[in-house]
Amino acid sequence: MLALDIQHVRMKQHATDKAQALQCLVDILVEDQLVTPDYIHGLTGREQQSATYLGQGIAIPHGTPQSRQCILKTGIRLAHFPEGVVWDGENKIYLAVVIAAKSDEHLQVLQILTRALINDVADQVKQAQSAEQIIALLQAQPASLALHENLIATQVPALDVEDLIWQATQLLKQQKMVECGFLSGLNLNSMIHLGEGVWSITSNQHVLSPAVSLVKAEQVLSHQQEMLKTLVCIASNEQLDMQRFQRLMDILFDTEQVHTLNQEQDSHQLAQLIGAELIPDWPSRRIVLANAHGLHARPATHLVNMTKKFAGDILVAVDEGAYVSAKSLTKLLAMGCRRGQTLTFIAQPDTDAEAGLEQIIDAVQQGLGEEVEAVDLVSHQHSISDPVVNTLELMPFESHGDTGSCGIAASTGLAFGPAHVVKPREFSYERRGQSFKAENEKLEIALHQVKNSLRQFIAHTESTAIKQIFMAHLEMLDDPDLLQSVQRGLKQGLSAAAAWHDHIEVAATAQAALSDRLLAERAADLRDIGERVLAALCGVADVTEPEQPYILIMHDVGPSDVARLNKDRVAGILTAVGGASAHSAIVARALAIPAVVGAGVAVLNIENHATVLINGDSGEYVVSPEQSQIDHAIAERQRQRELREQAEQHCLEPAITLDQHQVEIAANIGKVGATIQAVADGAEAIGLLRTELVFMSHSSAPDEATQEADYRVVLDALAGRPLVVRTLDVGGDKPLPYLPIEKEENPFLGLRGIRLTLRKPELLRQQLVALLKAADNRPLRIMFPMIGRVEEWRAAKAILDEVRIQHPCENLQVGIMIEVPAAALLAPILAQEVDFFSIGTNDLTQYTLAIDRGHPLLSAEADGLHPSILLLIDQTVRAAHQHGKWVGICGELAADPKAVPVLIGLGVDELSMSSTSIPLVKAQIRGLNYINCQQVAQQALSCDSASAVRSLVE
Repeated sequence: MLALDIQHVRMKQHATDKAQALQCLVDILVEDQLVTPDYIHGLTGREQQSATYLGQGIAIPHGTPQSRQCILKTGIRLAHFPEGVVWDGENKIYLAVVIAAKSDEHLQVLQILTRALINDVADQVKQAQSAEQIIALLQAQPASLALHENLIATQVPALDVEDLIWQATQLLKQQKMVECGFLSGLNLNSMIHLGEGVWSITSNQHVLSPAVSLVKAEQVLSHQQEMLKTLVCIASNEQLDMQRFQRLMDILFDTEQVHTLNQEQDSHQLAQLIGAELIPDWPSRRIVLANAHGLHARPATHLVNMTKKFAGDILVAVDEGAYVSAKSLTKLLAMGCRRGQTLTFIAQPDTDAEAGLEQIIDAVQQGLGEEVEAVDLVSHQHSISDPVVNTLELMPFESHGDTGSCGIAASTGLAFGPAHVVKPREFSYERRGQSFKAENEKLEIALHQVKNSLRQFIAHTESTAIKQIFMAHLEMLDDPDLLQSVQRGLKQGLSAAAAWHDHIEVAATAQAALSDRLLAERAADLRDIGERVLAALCGVADVTEPEQPYILIMHDVGPSDVARLNKDRVAGILTAVGGASAHSAIVARALAIPAVVGAGVAVLNIENHATVLINGDSGEYVVSPEQSQIDHAIAERQRQRELREQAEQHCLEPAITLDQHQVEIAANIGKVGATIQAVADGAEAIGLLRTELVFMSHSSAPDEATQEADYRVVLDALAGRPLVVRTLDVGGDKPLPYLPIEKEENPFLGLRGIRLTLRKPELLRQQLVALLKAADNRPLRIMFPMIGRVEEWRAAKAILDEVRIQHPCENLQVGIMIEVPAAALLAPILAQEVDFFSIGTNDLTQYTLAIDRGHPLLSAEADGLHPSILLLIDQTVRAAHQHGKWVGICGELAADPKAVPVLIGLGVDELSMSSTSIPLVKAQIRGLNYINCQQVAQQALSCDSASAVRSLVE
């Protein structure tokens, strides 16, 4: 991480103008061997795009993405110009913070500098005489001390003092007051006894912002032979507000106050006692968000429109975080709420808002205008690239020999035609405005024009998806918070264009920085609507569309760009950045325009009118293709269509190789109602019923009778075919609203699957009873998830054996999921006790390669055909077959055409997949030779990479 350091400050620099100052900065960077001399072109290029003046005499010059090839080492230098340099035509700078960074590390520096801009430091920056003064000014932070009801917990279960300290630390971490390492800095021997069971403990290590958490133990503890009931945990650093801290200390050292503190109190009463900020004592309701893409623009717009109908205030928080107005679209989007997170709504009492809480909860439960179903992490698709990569401009890791031009397949279809390259528009405007009244009028006129244009789009489009997107854009333009922020800029003397652009960039940058990649992609919507208004303010006309059909090539295509296009002329779309789930991709799919996105900035160098071929199914594109390539692509598309049609006609036939080796083909389902379609698609069994999704389909915990009824639906539809059921697999990453679990730093390594249900045995026992009663001696296969130790298997099997005494089931097999590498390594032992193994290749790959399969940069590298995964599968199959047990695959690998022959060759007995993949997989197997598959599989075990395995199969 970049940091401001005294040794990096250069005092008493001189420059007569900005160009000379930039050269001075480059000379400093070159002298320190951070860049090559050509970096000057990057600095000047950036200034031509937009001045890097921050305010208060400070600028933050940095290069363009293209100039990063000139960077030798990431670094930062500060140059003080005591005479000043005119930077943006009118403002003088006295300090330049120049950055050489290969990604967007300058944002880290910007965060530091914005603290300085809170206070008026312009004169101090100008008059500084030493490097120490400069650094002290920039790193100065306003005094603070967080005292909030969210940092207080009562009735905390704790076995000892260390447990209680851990709970106090978690409160601070959840509110982002401290970071990892704070806990280790708390010294038990330094605890202070405040009297009557109240103790305090303090640390200044790894503190992000001064704060105090307070926890009251459920049971009285003992420390240093004294009673401990209440712990006050203080996170302190140099920004500690001493006045507020002293007031807190006065309360804590007051005998009478401590006595009151030690009495049974709820968190609200304790917050009042110590003078903490209170959560409004308003009626509240909680609900887990189930929307697949989180609270993005469309559902957020739906929520805003609903809450605005109520006169009373309605606030919402995510996972016990800060409350924001549910009537503000920008604030809702900035929360970055992802599916699976808990929304807490509170409503102003004695108003219509209080009565409307139930309506709001129902609306969220119904999806806020979207179809919703429970989160299924197993079905997440690995993306080739990710918009976050493009935002940071990090280079993807490429294997040797990786050639070709490829992006992300965003909208299916094949297209070719002349290129129409549209580069980002440039806007020219004055930074300072005439007057607030004049600039506000310009803003209102521009907003009116854009709103009318959006309403016309909405009126004329037949696509519901496009209408929803532009309705969200209209809502953005009506957001009072957005308008107030822009008007604050106008009151500070900015022009309408400058104030508008500044605010949109800040909001879009914050949106793009969200950890959830789908929500981060919505920054494109903010910039899209922002550019439309800026174009209206600056009088910039739209780009003229060619008369003939063409391939549109842009840096990023905003939803309004796509919707304005004549779909009879636009043969296809190719963009430098973007993601398959961005709104532009949604619109492209709605208009049935083939699209490839995220193909890299090189596509902007394609010459206008050059022929371009794009494949929206594979993400590939070719510039100036031969006619034979076009003919081949068209023929291939037709062949794929015919293959699927033929496969679907024979989907009910068994999957038997040419040399008569049969493989069972099953379906993975998460809804009981999906069984009928799975059977129709050719499923010979249900190879994975994800029962956590059955649980999630209920608003409260389903009782035994409800579960039994759900399982009977599946068994009845299977009509005697086997059913493989995975017991409840929830945990930190897949929460249930009615089964609260402590937030974990790494839920994939935490309390999930069998680890959870063994700690809640009644939950497991009830599910097993429901399954056995529903079976009626039909073929039932029960498996336990996340088994990593033999002891876990035996403990779970013991509970099942107890249940079977009262509820016997003759046609029952019991097995485990092989998801944890430890289970695969223990397969020779486990195979002696289980009836079968089902290998979950998604998690097995994730845990073996130590790659989070949802990671924006690394997920594409989590390939289940990596030899390490194949070796674990091979060991598992060998161990199972040695003891006469069968092995299935229920991860994504089961439907991968390159993986099918390898898995069959390794001896896998069953492949379970999404039912839509079944016809094609069965057709593929019918064309394979089992002996040849065995030979390929053995060769694959000796390969050195996943790409080598895929090349081998090819």
